[in-house]
Amino acid sequence: MPYVNVVWGPELEQSIVVDSAMPQADARAWLDAQYLALDCQPLRASGKVLVADKLLSIADTGGQKQFADAAWAQSFAQAATGSTGRDHVSIDIAGLTVRF
Repeated sequence: MPYVNVVWGPELEQSIVVDSAMPQADARAWLDAQYLALDCQPLRASGKVLVADKLLSIADTGGQKQFADAAWAQSFAQAATGSTGRDHVSIDIAGLTVRF
């Protein structure tokens, strides 16, 4: 079963089972909208924002409070799997890594 795992730190993580991935175009549009709504900042000095950067920034800026909203967390997970085309996505905020 597809899932997304978000790790904020030691013993601070959340796993979300994905009902169904969003189509890639919809997933990227959802991530773009959330990136702007949460006023996320680029992680790279070049200003280029990759999908992995958006996942990290949205998860970090939204934080555990945003993920407490089950509907939002499910949408994030659907967008993460849909935008990457992967069934399993792991986001480590402290380590600044996204693994597929």
